[in-house]
Amino acid sequence: MVVTSQGNHTTPVTPPSGAAGAEATTAASSSATRRIRTTKSPGRNGGRTRRTAATRSVAARRRDLPVALLLILPSVVGFAIFYAYPTLRGIYLGFTDFHVLTPPNWIGLANFREMFGDDVFWHSLLVTVYFVVLSVVFGTLVSLVTAVILHRVTSSSTLRGVILLPFLISNVIAALVWQWMLDPHLGVINIVLDHVIGHSILFLGSGPWAIPSLAAISVWKWMGYYALLIFAGLQTIPSTIYEAGRVDGASELQMFRRLTVPLLRPILVMVVVLTVINAFQVFDIVAVTTKGGPANASNVLQMYIYDKAFRQFDFGYAATMSLALFVLLITVTFTQLRLARADESDLN
Repeated sequence: MVVTSQGNHTTPVTPPSGAAGAEATTAASSSATRRIRTTKSPGRNGGRTRRTAATRSVAARRRDLPVALLLILPSVVGFAIFYAYPTLRGIYLGFTDFHVLTPPNWIGLANFREMFGDDVFWHSLLVTVYFVVLSVVFGTLVSLVTAVILHRVTSSSTLRGVILLPFLISNVIAALVWQWMLDPHLGVINIVLDHVIGHSILFLGSGPWAIPSLAAISVWKWMGYYALLIFAGLQTIPSTIYEAGRVDGASELQMFRRLTVPLLRPILVMVVVLTVINAFQVFDIVAVTTKGGPANASNVLQMYIYDKAFRQFDFGYAATMSLALFVLLITVTFTQLRLARADESDLN
């Protein structure tokens, strides 16, 4: 009896007796042996083919490496000149006494000791934190509501473009326009308020109103950009989730609270982090509108750093405060990401 192979099965074959049977047995055995060898040989050839392909791929990458380095060289040079070197230079100047016209004099931690005892610095930091809180809270809420309306109510591309327009305007132009609109005598907002409540409000000229007014300008400026980010996040939520909510009898407000907000956590964390970073770096709208007044009521930290560097020419102390702000931003950002679990999503 000879065993022959057919695909993945073996079939016993009984040859005829006698000489013819012996010849048939020998022929079947030789055929099976050739079949086995033929079956094994592609594996070896496939292995050689894969090794050859991998070797060629590595060689191709090595040949492409000089071209890749040449293509990224302009970006690397620009980053080194305009970002890396100024950052390292600023860190060095933070430990020196540098007044532009004289060479830097290394003084160690003297600037930091002066900063910790500087009442104006702490006042500017508190004013900045107040501005950040208003900008983050109201900016995130307004952007979230706007994005949800764009997603659930309308699909007009024109409306999305109109909402994004304030972001495309420069900060200086936006500050000038709002300064005219908030003017206590000629501003359109105060003209309306005079007819409604009987008097105008010094939005940018009074201490209690200065920071809220600046925060409102910042929210208006960035709202369209953050709304589009949240709108993109809403596109990732399956519509079946909302259909299931409607079947269960949930209202739009309940689905917004119980479905939309939890599922948008990674996007909302990113928006909050970006808002915090932008709010801590506020300068141009303050410099155009209030210039830190009245009576330092809007003297944010960036404004104080600018005053020390370009009006008093104390670049060493200004670099120290900039370094402190840099460390503060890193700490706040990583704390937000850790507490909010930004890398997790309820969609997973």
